[in-house]
Amino acid sequence: MSLYRGRTSTIVLMTLCISLFVVAGCTRKSSRTTRVTVAGEATTRVEPDTAVISISVVTQSPQALAAQQENARKSEAVANSVKAIAGSSVEIKTSDYTLQPQYDSRAKSLPKIVAYDARNTVIVTMSDLKNVGAVIDAASRAGANSIDGISFVLRQTSPARGQALADATQQAMNKARSIAEALGGHVLRVVAEDESSTVAGTPETYDSFKADSTLKMRAPTPIAAGSLSIRSSVQLIVEVES
Repeated sequence: MSLYRGRTSTIVLMTLCISLFVVAGCTRKSSRTTRVTVAGEATTRVEPDTAVISISVVTQSPQALAAQQENARKSEAVANSVKAIAGSSVEIKTSDYTLQPQYDSRAKSLPKIVAYDARNTVIVTMSDLKNVGAVIDAASRAGANSIDGISFVLRQTSPARGQALADATQQAMNKARSIAEALGGHVLRVVAEDESSTVAGTPETYDSFKADSTLKMRAPTPIAAGSLSIRSSVQLIVEVES
């Protein structure tokens, strides 16, 4: 009798284990994973935090050395004047320097050199946007005779860039969760991501102009920075279990 009961218990236990194994196998087969691609996009407008100004000093003289020396003197005066207005945080770097001969095209024989033009162009990068007009005026008084262009930009480390990217990512994840819910499952993980950001604005551009004797008595040149548009887009590949 005891032997019969022992065999019965063993059979029952084996049957239970097999049942659990089958149930587990069925459970594993009933769930599946799917990869879906979702995208998010966010656009926001912010004020720029940096001004980039292109300033040139152009001098001319019958002698090449004289043109160079006059240009060097004026260029140094322009740099010192800009630093005095913009402060120690301003960045000034040379972007172009040329010394070119000017010819008399009316000569019937070979072209004749009549003068030399020296041009020194520097890029001024500053964060104090309120003093952009004053910097232009100071540079003109010191000898700059060409303002080639002004643009207002946003630094790479700006929090506004990060916020736009975060908003785009959140939008993409919300889409992924909606798809997962529609499939009766949930998002397991993000497999891959790709992001990009662009900053668009309307840069102010000014043609060359010369300072005159009344410039010191005028108000600073009015410069409006405007606003910039940050557009961030994110594409995610997520794994969904359903």
